[in-house]
This record gives sequence, C-alpha cells and structure tokens, in this order.
Amino acid sequence: MHEKVEWVRRNRQACGSVRQGCKMMGLSSSTYYYRPKVSRAERDRRDADLRDKIEYLQANYSCYGYRTLKEQLFKRYGMVVNGKRIRRVMRKHNLSMQVKRRFIKTTDSDHEHPVYPNLLKGREVTDINQVWVADITYIRILTGFVYLAVILDIFSRRVVGWALSKRINHKLTVSALRMAIQARNPATDIIHHSDRGVQYACQDYVEVLKEHQFEISMSAVGNPYDNAFAESFIKTLKKEEVYLWEYESFTDVVERIPQFIEIVYNRKRVHSGIQYLPPVEFEDILQDEGRKQMLGQVTLKLSKK
Repeated sequence: MHEKVEWVRRNRQACGSVRQGCKMMGLSSSTYYYRPKVSRAERDRRDADLRDKIEYLQANYSCYGYRTLKEQLFKRYGMVVNGKRIRRVMRKHNLSMQVKRRFIKTTDSDHEHPVYPNLLKGREVTDINQVWVADITYIRILTGFVYLAVILDIFSRRVVGWALSKRINHKLTVSALRMAIQARNPATDIIHHSDRGVQYACQDYVEVLKEHQFEISMSAVGNPYDNAFAESFIKTLKKEEVYLWEYESFTDVVERIPQFIEIVYNRKRVHSGIQYLPPVEFEDILQDEGRKQMLGQVTLKLSKK
C-alpha cells in the first residue's frame, strides 16, 4: 500500500491529478491523504523543517503565495503539504510576503458633485471625535475584487466604521459612515475628511454628513495620498493581513477582515503615535480620569502642506 501511495505522489502531475493517480493504482483518496497522528514534538520538528524549506523557496525562487509554495514544495522536495498547514506555519513564524503591486483605481474624481476644501491643514487635534478620515481599498479574490470602506478617528487611530461589498459605490461608503455614527454617537462639528471620489461627494453621502452636522473636508486635486492616516491603515491591513492570505471568495474576506480590524488592529496592534498603545486601550485611558494623567498632554498637529 505504501508503495502505491508513493507512486501516486511521484506521478500525480503526469496523471493529471491525485484522484486520477489513485484510480490507476486502485487506491481511495482517503487512503492517499491519510496521515497517522504524531506527537507534539514530532509535529514541531516537521513544522521547523517545513519552515526552512519555505524560507529557502522565498529567498531563491520568489515564492510567496501558499499555492505556489505548495507546488514548489512538491516539485523540489517531493513533499505533499496541505495548503492550510503551509498557511499555519507561515503565520506562526511571520514569514515575509512579497507586496503585490497591481493597482486598482478606487477614486473617481471626475463627477459634477460639489467638492469641499481641505480643513485639516495645520490643525491641532486634542481628543477623539474631532477628525474622522475615510477611504476605500480593494482586496483581490479569485473572481475579481472586494471593496472595503473604512472610517478612522485619527486621534486614536481607531477604525470606527467599515463596510465590505462587491461593488464600489455610495452604498458601500454610506454603510461604513452609518456604522461609525451608530458606534460613536458623536457630537456635532466633527471634521469628516476624504478624497474627492464620487462615493464621498455624492448627494446620498453628503446628506448623511449634513444630517449629523459634520464639517466636510476633502483632499487636494491630484493628491490621493493626502489622506495619510487612512493610507497608513490600508498599508498595515495589506501587509499584515491581506498579503498573508490568498482569498478565494467574498466569504473568505468577510470572515477575515472584520476579525483583523476589530480584534487585531483596534485592540492589539500598538502605534507609536499614541504612546505604543492599541487604539481601544488608548481611548479607554483617555476616558478614565484616574489614568488619563499617565498620557500627559497628547496633541496631534497636522501638516500645513
């Protein structure tokens, strides 16, 4: 039986698939994939061996996605490794990933809606719920893209609202905005800053802002990176979550992204700009008079450019 399994393992590509190879050798797929239980020590040893091989492939063959690594592990070492195991080992050892450079345009500023001046230049921010920033990014799946709209409170760096959709339209951005308003129940006169994209300039979105008495602020023409705080979050999201996974479906994104935002980014990831605290903890201290003094005077001064 072992010899048949090894034959299928060595010749699966020539056979076209594991299933076809098993059929030729009279094996069931369950027999081929069966692995006896191993001790924790043996599992750690095997994981260490797999880690070494993954790092070698990354360094020498620019292999980063788990599917590519799976194929290269078989091609170069004859190893048949489950994709879930590869992802688990990569997460465990924080193996570096290659940033994917494909660019998808998410800002459409060619519209007839009113635009607003940039109100952030040179401003000092001294507390939460004074300035919110909004932006949109994309996440690749097998059949296309999923779009994420986010809203951050720049003082605490906390994501206060977000929404996911297969379509990049005003419904996406309005959903994120309404989530933020419901979660924060903010006072009036918060500055809401975004780019000049149609999703933020359209009547439906602006009406929600005006209904809750936001001050509307937009980035300068031709400068999509003016919205630095939102861009910083998106960079973190891509590097620490999106590029570590290869999402296949919308469901994959819906399962992973909220967890990263709410559990990892908001509650665990520290930020140098808020005294190396995670956003939720920083906000908790701000609102606790007994502990607030430990932060001292915290002021965020925005660039005049």
